[in-house]
Amino acid sequence: MNVFEAVKNTVTARQAAELYGLKVTRKGMACCPFHRDRHPSMKLDQRFHCFGCQADGDVIDFTAAYFGLSARQAAEKLARDFGVRYEVQRPPDRGKCKRIVTTASLEQNYGKLERICFSILGQYREQLRFWKEHYAPKRPDEEWDSRFCEALDRLSRVEYLMDVLLYSPLEERVELLLSAGKEIAGYAGRL
Repeated sequence: MNVFEAVKNTVTARQAAELYGLKVTRKGMACCPFHRDRHPSMKLDQRFHCFGCQADGDVIDFTAAYFGLSARQAAEKLARDFGVRYEVQRPPDRGKCKRIVTTASLEQNYGKLERICFSILGQYREQLRFWKEHYAPKRPDEEWDSRFCEALDRLSRVEYLMDVLLYSPLEERVELLLSAGKEIAGYAGRL
């Protein structure tokens, strides 16, 4: 399990906020640290959402914004602060990698698969963005719609997968499709 998954599965936004000095009420409300807030407008539980400035996200997003860190730095800080164990991912040793023999048809099939996965991710991202805006709670005491929660939970993951497919070297893209192919197929079922 990588640092992102380990932290998200172990630490809630509320736990992080409390550790880093925010006073959270029994109902999970706190004054938002991201704007001038005199009355609690931020709801904290597994995730966080501010009804004043609309800041929202998971525990990593909260920590990154609170301390001005990148997502990776925030995840590593949370892992240190909460004693979360995770696997350190090291880049493969290029000298020991076996040379992969490819044919034109394999390259074509891979390219097609990559385009299909990227298309699914793009469509799902747009759906999540719509849900995040359309189903956001209007009042602090309003119960959160499951589509809003799904959007908050999955949007950053979907954008991360899209970034890997867009900007990473071929080996990392292949590894991503091997490891997250079922996950992406599941997203297709949500469209």
